[in-house]
Amino acid sequence: MSRYVFKMPDLGEGTVSAEVVEWKVKVGDMVKEDQVIAEVMTDKAAVEIPAPVTGRVVAITGQPGDMVAVGAELIAFDTAADAPAAPAPAAAAAPAKAKAAPAPAAASPAAAAAPAPGPASRVMASPATRRKAHVAGVDLASVPGSGPGGRISASDLEAVISGRGNGAAKPAARVARQGVEEIRIIGVRRVIAERMLAAKRNIPHFSYVEEVDVTELEGLRQYLNARQPKGAPSLTYLPFLVAALVRVLEKFPQCNAVHDAERNLILRHAAVHVGVATQTPDGLKVPVVKNAEARSLTDLAAEIRRVTEAARSNKAARDELMGSTITVTSLGKLGGIASTPVINAPEVAIVGVNKAVERPMVQDGAIAIRRIMNLSSSFDHRFVDGFDAAAMIQALKEKLEHPATIFIQD
Repeated sequence: MSRYVFKMPDLGEGTVSAEVVEWKVKVGDMVKEDQVIAEVMTDKAAVEIPAPVTGRVVAITGQPGDMVAVGAELIAFDTAADAPAAPAPAAAAAPAKAKAAPAPAAASPAAAAAPAPGPASRVMASPATRRKAHVAGVDLASVPGSGPGGRISASDLEAVISGRGNGAAKPAARVARQGVEEIRIIGVRRVIAERMLAAKRNIPHFSYVEEVDVTELEGLRQYLNARQPKGAPSLTYLPFLVAALVRVLEKFPQCNAVHDAERNLILRHAAVHVGVATQTPDGLKVPVVKNAEARSLTDLAAEIRRVTEAARSNKAARDELMGSTITVTSLGKLGGIASTPVINAPEVAIVGVNKAVERPMVQDGAIAIRRIMNLSSSFDHRFVDGFDAAAMIQALKEKLEHPATIFIQD
């Protein structure tokens, strides 16, 4: 046997260990070089580990949820070309079959004809009786049958129904459920839990909610969607929001910043790298639209779709999940009236979008139906004052209510 030990690789960004999320192989499997053998999770992203050689797996280290240090043994292979599979343990010798004892004589012809005990047989009843039991809410399995072989007759069912007093249908008794499912907190869910806890523990959140009249924005959105090529994805509110946010942050740079706690610095970025909170089958991820300030509306829409789809399909590259300077979050149709989003540390601001609905509003002294959407945002109160946070959202509201101003250079 030629044993090859593969150690946990250095996954960059100062990673000292990684969590085993899932093994794609098991001991005894024959794998080829570059075949994915495991998925591990760092504090930044999920990473697929390929096999460095061709060979048979002879040992693995760690179960899902375990942390393995960089440089520690992760998996071992037998690289011999003809490596035989590990022999299966010998099965215990089966005991000699005992001689069957003669069956006892039947006590009577009736006893001989009785069916052998076993699982409950199917309830016997006519279709009409079954329909009547269904309407009355009666479980036929609880009705004693007087017919041949326990067949339930119409009179058997009627006796049960009438025995209830007034004949009202009594629903079948509810059954108390038992058991507890234990689910290990691993992978993306573990990282989400740690980051949310750290954000709420370390950041004094200041939340601010404002309603925005997006009637004109909805008209523009519908107009632009009508001009889209056939089959092209429809524009949502999100690219408009990002485009407006880019313009607003020019006057509120303190909100486009990250906190470097180790150096005790606030880093105000000239570029706007927008994180887009995205629900995925693995949990919440935040892919990043880089340099949003340099993109057109259609480019923003396309890039938002690309990075969010990559995140949902677990195909986002590491750098596509890092480096955001401010985050936007939207629950879409589940947006509710208001929310209090948690800041994506080390950023200092997050802007949340709630559901847009039509409401009666007073406009020029008259009642009018307008499309209203709330913005729910949170700020790190250590570095963004309440006045500045409110002023930023008011500036964003103005651009969304008058969408032409999003595209006019001041």
